[in-house]
Amino acid sequence: MSEVKSGWRNDAVDDRIPPLDEHNRTLLRNVHPEDWQNPDPTGVYDMVVLGAGTAGLVAATGAAGLGARVALVERKLMGGDCLNYGCVPSKALIHSAKVAHLRKLYGNPVDRKKFFREAMTSLRRKRADISSHDSARRLKGLGMDVFLGDARFTGRDSVEVGGKTLRFRKACIATGARASTPPIPGLETVPFLTNENLFNLTELPERLTIIGAGPIGAEMAQAFQRLGSQVTLIDTGPQILGREDSQAVAMLAKKLSEEGVNIEVNARITSVVGDDKRQALTLEKNGKEITVESNKLLVAAERAPNVEGVGLETAGVRFGRQGVEVNDNLRTSNSRIFACGDVASAHKFTHVADFQARIVIQNALFLGRKKASSLLIPWVTYTDPEVAHVGLYERDAAEKGIGVQSFRLDFKDIDRSLLEEETDGFAEVLVQKGSDKIVGATLVHNRAGEMISEV
Repeated sequence: MSEVKSGWRNDAVDDRIPPLDEHNRTLLRNVHPEDWQNPDPTGVYDMVVLGAGTAGLVAATGAAGLGARVALVERKLMGGDCLNYGCVPSKALIHSAKVAHLRKLYGNPVDRKKFFREAMTSLRRKRADISSHDSARRLKGLGMDVFLGDARFTGRDSVEVGGKTLRFRKACIATGARASTPPIPGLETVPFLTNENLFNLTELPERLTIIGAGPIGAEMAQAFQRLGSQVTLIDTGPQILGREDSQAVAMLAKKLSEEGVNIEVNARITSVVGDDKRQALTLEKNGKEITVESNKLLVAAERAPNVEGVGLETAGVRFGRQGVEVNDNLRTSNSRIFACGDVASAHKFTHVADFQARIVIQNALFLGRKKASSLLIPWVTYTDPEVAHVGLYERDAAEKGIGVQSFRLDFKDIDRSLLEEETDGFAEVLVQKGSDKIVGATLVHNRAGEMISEV
């Protein structure tokens, strides 16, 4: 597999989460304590788990709770992306951005630079508070052996961590994924942000350019625009949120544009130049060249599975650019080893990692035959309004030859939505023609993430 480079260029633990204020120090004490002593392995583990993000934590705690002898290994920060660079900090920032937006709407705008510093301090405090749930000491107290360090398979049933060999009956690879660098001329020479260091900012960028208009790009575009940056959101595809329903996307794009986000789709970036304080991107769009300038550049375009340096070849585990190869039972080419979460899933969501880990526990420890394909997977983009989906889109149904009937309700026709001034959005449910079987649904609403569960 060819190497996919990350925009995160410093591997020292402290340098990953500046500034080192009281909140980030608390976070580090929980998720990578400096004084941590790896235990001495004894006997053969029922389960060795590589990676302490969502998938690894669920697999390890679930197995330990059932009485299995478990070792959990983490190379960087306990809690993985969700706690440190993903769900937790992003939702904290989105909340602060909504507060700033509402204050502006009601005639009491914030001091944007001061408010941003306070919002980031609040983000760090909330993350530190939550981090105790994923702390190394708490997990040790749940009855597992916790190892901090690089893990590498040394055989089909063994892993080496810090000079210590862990033998196992079963193992679970849950090493996750990371931000990667798309092949854009000049990008490698320009400092840029990814989700892995975006939340380290302490000063509001006057102008922020975001490459990639998927869920991360769209969420952060709206959040930073509301907080006071001038945001440009760029994508090579014909629309933001490329896989979503075009009507839902059109509604969200209209809202983002109204709030001031400059959206450039069908745009190819031909060059990037600049330094940490100023970047200039040249776009080719509709046969014309456009120059976009910014003070900070966020790359939110691609994710790469963490498969390098783990010794997968030694363990007889097949993998490729899409990650570790697994069958429907989440078993790898080595029958002793399973994989779940972002390193092995096309659906890179926290809730998918959670439920895939539960499948691994059943299949690895109890000879189960649970299938990943049996999971019904909804997803949400946490913009305002939120965009949520489950099941098939109309285009999917047409490709599968399934006749569908659509039922749609616009929230502007709902009294409560009118009273709460939340009229943007709709609910559309697809049923198989001639039956009452629901085959798909799309919701666009401020609380679509909660409502999609009903479907």
